Amino acid sequence: MDLNLRTKVAVITGASRGIGHSIARVLAAEGMRLVVAARSGDLLDELASLCPTEVHPVAIDLRQKDAPQRLIERAVEAFGALDLLVNNAGATKRGDFLSLSETDWEDGFALKFFSTVRCSRAAWPHLQASRGAIINIVGIGGRTGAAEFAIGGSVNAALLNLTKVLADRGTHDGVRVNAINPGTIATDRLQIRISQFAQEKQISMAEAAQQMAAKLGIARFGEPEDIARAVAFLASPQTAYCQGAILDVDG
Repeated sequence: MDLNLRTKVAVITGASRGIGHSIARVLAAEGMRLVVAARSGDLLDELASLCPTEVHPVAIDLRQKDAPQRLIERAVEAFGALDLLVNNAGATKRGDFLSLSETDWEDGFALKFFSTVRCSRAAWPHLQASRGAIINIVGIGGRTGAAEFAIGGSVNAALLNLTKVLADRGTHDGVRVNAINPGTIATDRLQIRISQFAQEKQISMAEAAQQMAAKLGIARFGEPEDIARAVAFLASPQTAYCQGAILDVDG
């Protein structure tokens, strides 16, 4: 199916690895021109070399207050317009509530929540002009709390609410805003968790992965491409009547 995304322009944050990397590859395969952002410049350059369309890598730390504005300006300077913003940047530290420091909380909100706020605010007039879209990559942990996911759950819950807020505004401004809640996805961070679980239980990595998946009630862990394909669908005119939707892609 042609998703009618060819030549459109997207900014993707957190694009150097994992879900963001896959989103960039899938959108480029659909013919989109990209600005990809992360802190790892070398990995972004490698990503750009793998994409069949024009890709501008921007090595940037989105925890800095002025960084989102600079990122959006770079995109508009490069392509003259902006059609899609994918807010994907941000990992939060896991751990028991009482063991997490003030710095841990500040860092979690700075990178994942406030970068989304600032990128969305900077991109808004350009998306309004193109009648474009924002897709927030959030996380299923925003729906229910878990003792070991205090920061991530809180940040994700805030982002789910922010998605609804922006969607309400977007109804009047012509900007579509939706979110995707990934479940447990097979990224580098998941491999670390599987390894820790395997060591604790004195079992193999394969058995640890199987037990963890079974505990979650899923047949398998998700792949980054599962999320990327959902992003492409939500970015396309096929979902023109989706506004403020929260799509769970969690198996």
